[in-house]
Amino acid sequence: MSGCTPVFALSLRGTIAAVCGSLLAPVALAADPGHKGHVHDAPELSPTVITAVAPSSPLTVVTNPKDPRQPVPASDGADYLKTIPGFSAIRAGGTNGDPVLRGMFGSRLNILTNGGLMLGACPNRMDAPTSYISPETYDRLTVIKGPQSVIWGPGGSAGTILFEREPENFGTLGSRVNASLLAGSNGRFDKVLDTAAGNDQAYARFVGNQSRSDDYHDGSDNTVPSRWDKWNGDVALGWTPDQDTLLELTAGKGDGEARYAGRGMDGSQFKRESLGLRFEKSNLGEVLDKVEAQVYYNYADHVMDNYSLRTPSGSGMMGMPMVSNVDRRTLGARIKATWRWADVQLIGGIDAQTNEHRKRGGMGVNAHKGQAWTKDADFHNYGAFGELTWYVSGEDRMITGARLDRATARDFRAASATNGNTRADTLPSGFVRYEHDLAAIPATTYIGLGHAQRFPDYWELFSPKLAPPGAANAFDGIKPEKTTQLDFGIQYRDERMEAWASGYIGQIRDYILFDYQGMSSQARNIDARIMGGELGAAYQLTENWKADATLAYAWGKNSSDGTALPQMPPLESRLGLTYSRDAWSVGALWRLVTAQNRIAENQGNVVGKDYDNSAGFGVFSLNGAYQVSNHLKLSAGVDNLFDKTYAEHLNLAGNAGFGYPATDPQPVNEPGRTFWTKVDFSF
Repeated sequence: MSGCTPVFALSLRGTIAAVCGSLLAPVALAADPGHKGHVHDAPELSPTVITAVAPSSPLTVVTNPKDPRQPVPASDGADYLKTIPGFSAIRAGGTNGDPVLRGMFGSRLNILTNGGLMLGACPNRMDAPTSYISPETYDRLTVIKGPQSVIWGPGGSAGTILFEREPENFGTLGSRVNASLLAGSNGRFDKVLDTAAGNDQAYARFVGNQSRSDDYHDGSDNTVPSRWDKWNGDVALGWTPDQDTLLELTAGKGDGEARYAGRGMDGSQFKRESLGLRFEKSNLGEVLDKVEAQVYYNYADHVMDNYSLRTPSGSGMMGMPMVSNVDRRTLGARIKATWRWADVQLIGGIDAQTNEHRKRGGMGVNAHKGQAWTKDADFHNYGAFGELTWYVSGEDRMITGARLDRATARDFRAASATNGNTRADTLPSGFVRYEHDLAAIPATTYIGLGHAQRFPDYWELFSPKLAPPGAANAFDGIKPEKTTQLDFGIQYRDERMEAWASGYIGQIRDYILFDYQGMSSQARNIDARIMGGELGAAYQLTENWKADATLAYAWGKNSSDGTALPQMPPLESRLGLTYSRDAWSVGALWRLVTAQNRIAENQGNVVGKDYDNSAGFGVFSLNGAYQVSNHLKLSAGVDNLFDKTYAEHLNLAGNAGFGYPATDPQPVNEPGRTFWTKVDFSF
């Protein structure tokens, strides 16, 4: 580990200790006869390890990211999302993968934390937005698949992902503490503390975590460069003068480091700073029901080098020490209101977001320090939106939404052919969805048509080395992407069985595709077709036995060139079996992935590209949990029980990375047999 890591760890431990001291004081006060006990009881812990997640409503998945998952509990947002059917991740080693939903990637996924946008800075997405997310420090994860919502910002043609923390709800003076410890193979050790204190007027909350791991070994006992060490700390101060009013201030910091098997550099710094302020007022009147407003600030300061976590080879393009320091500063705001009539609900509002990107670096150890920052880009987006739900009858609902965005970007690169130029587009988006509750069976069907226009993001405008045909560069030539998609499905639920199926078919005009020629990349627009779906079922076989299964498939075609669309995940299924009795449970998970033979060689996105066909694989894992009490739970598992050697189709092949010859690209293998155990407690 780098020399700065212990300082970060000590800083976090000191912060946790100080906050614990201040928050445990109200516990003693509450025990005093002069004070009443609090009504904010600690939640009961779930006794089982979850292996599959079903939608909670059409196209929407809502789950608690604190619940344990298999494989080993996630170290970042992408790692957690890939346990939801339809998601996969572009892998580069142990942590900081990049999430992919139905084969779609990047700003096609609108990822928000507490309603704010956290953008990474690396030109090749080493610090994807999910790299700064520790899932277990959030209370709720919501996924909306497809272009079926307009209230969370621009883009999001593939889906919207919300990591959220709920406001506290104390009665009289009281406090709570939730914490967990995780230990596992390869030196994995995680600590999480979530503690709060307050009354019916105000509250304070602290959430902190630290996660570390050494390099892992694949199924053939080869060491894969993959170690990491990261931490986060966030504070929330809330004022609740009555049950209908909330004013909350949030602040957070984080940092870490990670080395990769599939990249030419490692991440020696992932600094994060976050600030936010939100206001909510409910029950305003007979028609105007609620007003919500928020502002947020997120800053990422990322350092990449080839000497902190590895030793430069001394020869070749990456043979000498080099460093790159990039940062991204994002400021945004949103205001929205909810109106309710007898059979209609309308949510409408406006939002705005601006961000700027800077860089510095060079050859030599710590060459970036003392250098002046160079600004290369800034972006602005201003949007207005409305989303209406019409309750046609007790069984029928019509949901529709519309959005209009004005997006601009400016090129500040001194050597660019478009230096000083600004490009701007006005982009409409919208959707309509019909939902129907069937009378004959306990099921809901739905069908929705959505259209989203997405402004090219930083990685698509500034990362490509070569210009599109007929253009000066990517900034000059790349057009906005336009997705039109039909979503449909059914959800069934009775006392013993829950089943669901969702499908989609779409047309993407001006899809932004990357062509790779050696070390150079070229972005261009094509037309594409996509389709696929997910299905799943969970059945209570007996009082104690439960079985579940999921299936996910994504398909894409480059209509312009008549070839496959690259970086599409293969068919994947998960089969789970759980036995639970009283306070304990045991379970098994069998993950099966087919070979992927539909590829477009040397094409992809800004992170990954198709190198070759990939083999299928099956991985078998076991888990168990014991609930000692409502406030203490023990869980454990073994992933990849049979020590299978395998690699995901979506990963960074080794010709760009650590220890592989440039003429022999190889996929990065996944971990072999991995043991883990976790303790959760709450009081």
